[in-house]
Amino acid sequence: MRHWTHPLKAWLNVILESPCPLCQRSTAATFCLDCDRQLQRCALPAPSAQWQGQLPVFAWGKYGGTLKRVLAGLKYDYQPQVAQPLGQWLGQAWLKQGPKHLVHPTSAAPLPIVVPIPLHAAKLKQRGYNQAELLAQSFCEQTGLPLQRQGLVRIRATEAQFGLSQIAREQNLAAAFALNQSGWRGPRDRPVLLLDDIYTTGATVQSAAQILRSQGIKVCGIIAIAQAQY
Repeated sequence: MRHWTHPLKAWLNVILESPCPLCQRSTAATFCLDCDRQLQRCALPAPSAQWQGQLPVFAWGKYGGTLKRVLAGLKYDYQPQVAQPLGQWLGQAWLKQGPKHLVHPTSAAPLPIVVPIPLHAAKLKQRGYNQAELLAQSFCEQTGLPLQRQGLVRIRATEAQFGLSQIAREQNLAAAFALNQSGWRGPRDRPVLLLDDIYTTGATVQSAAQILRSQGIKVCGIIAIAQAQY
């Protein structure tokens, strides 16, 4: 029954003020002013603090509190509209605090391509959209970076990562991704930024990066809306 309400809900959101997805108060923006302020307090002061190592990470906010609630709504409660401001904030942070050689590359270094982490076809059908792709679209609109929507495919359904140990996460994601040979557009000599909604242990993005690198594609880092703090 819920799927039948999706088109009606989207149409009503266009002609009427929508309820804030966090508090349900009427708002002309995606979030009401109070919830927007709560979300801004989740922003990390140094998004590039973990931009180091073989697979550096750039994350907008701390995974917890209000931001955790918003991402849960995006993934599990059919709230695709929240991806637009989240991706925009991530893009603004990237332009201000991202690695200079990627934000302002020289003429000899091409702009990186953004590749969202894909969902398995069954999960995509169930959810109706890939939240990482929606976030990547908004991020790329803000930054001007090219988006490779379906550069990767998820060829094996995996169980939820929540609650699994690091070793179990890696085993769960073994051989889960593949390069989308028919969906890859453009040259393969451009560096790639992988985008996911939440960065926890890194098992998901490590698996995706391994596939790209095995095809001769350079992965220069990970960008995420939220990073779990340990």
